[in-house]
Amino acid sequence: MTISTPRDFLKSLFDAAVRAADPLTGIRANLPDRPKGRTVVIGAGKGAAQMARTLESVWDGPLEGLVVTRYGYGCETRDIEIIEAAHPVPDAAGLAAARRLMETVNGLTEDDLVIALICGGGSALLPAPPEGLTLEDEIALNEMLLASGAPISAMNVVRKHLSTIKGGRLAAATRARVVSLIVSDIPGDNPAHVASGPTVPDSSTRHDALDIVKQYGLQLPQAALDHLHSPKADAPQPDDAVFLRHAHHVIASAGVSLEAAAVLAKSQGIEPAILSDAIEGESRDVAQVHAAIAREVLGRNRPFSKPVVILSGGETTVTLRAKGGKGGRNGEFALAMALAIDGQEGIHLLAADTDGIDGSEDNAGAFADGGTVKRLRAAGLDPRRLLDGNDSYSGFAAVGDLFETGPTGTNVNDFRAILIR
Repeated sequence: MTISTPRDFLKSLFDAAVRAADPLTGIRANLPDRPKGRTVVIGAGKGAAQMARTLESVWDGPLEGLVVTRYGYGCETRDIEIIEAAHPVPDAAGLAAARRLMETVNGLTEDDLVIALICGGGSALLPAPPEGLTLEDEIALNEMLLASGAPISAMNVVRKHLSTIKGGRLAAATRARVVSLIVSDIPGDNPAHVASGPTVPDSSTRHDALDIVKQYGLQLPQAALDHLHSPKADAPQPDDAVFLRHAHHVIASAGVSLEAAAVLAKSQGIEPAILSDAIEGESRDVAQVHAAIAREVLGRNRPFSKPVVILSGGETTVTLRAKGGKGGRNGEFALAMALAIDGQEGIHLLAADTDGIDGSEDNAGAFADGGTVKRLRAAGLDPRRLLDGNDSYSGFAAVGDLFETGPTGTNVNDFRAILIR
């Protein structure tokens, strides 16, 4: 092999995946025509500020507007205002930002153009509870959804029917033409699910939301349940006339990023195998499947021949089993897989979120290998107890195996690379 160390190799694949999700190429390829009137930019997500700066660099004409991003994820822009708010749990800054976005598009005319820059994280960054609910109710809803183990698509169905901005409502609030440029962090790349679709409607109903509430045993406030039982919760449907002039484009996705990582691996003499860019499910369960494949390759040279790097993406979930643990779904995946490959020399992995933040801590994810469990025990930690407590961050921090990148400026969800030598 032509790589220096397994970790350097895995990091280089992550870097290639993130570069492939740079919004510049997609924005440049999907620029709308200049309008007769004003061009107003709106947006939300963990990469929204970088998308705004990119748009400014390629747009030929005047721009104005604002986008909201996570605290610490802002950047310098010329004409587009950047607002920072809380993620993954909403706060008052996000509430004010959502209100300002609605006000920004409200007074526009048919001669104007709205360019919406949407990416993952927008759901939490745009709290806009309906009448009768408070910001505290939306915070409780978000925490409940994050702890439920529900897939992101199901979470967003509930969110968009308990909101005055999601589910296409932001786009429906203006007479201007809306063109949405979307960086997808959703398995399957349904644009209406990214950030709960503030500018792109879908056909889900409040009855679908109620089914999800029942399926996952969500203990919603009575006001939220009353709202979901009311026609007021109905979001506009895709065939509504208000959306006739609108357009949307998915400009970056997990599939493109995994292909870029695969090309780099092959150039370094390692055969890549992409499992899927749309894997969902409980993180620790997905880890067990990946571990079984890796052990099969290591021991029997099937279904892939060594050396190989197995790549996958999507968005797994974590059902919280304890309070006080630190870490996100990628750390949980890495810890569960470390337990499943304990003592297996020749297996190395990286699991990370392409936006640079795994959960609520400051790491993108973690490295693991067949010696991770031994290192944790040498540090006086019980890896099984860490997993049971959803506390992967503490374990990987103690042994120096956290993967830290800082904000990447994009978000196409989970990236997993497993090298078998």
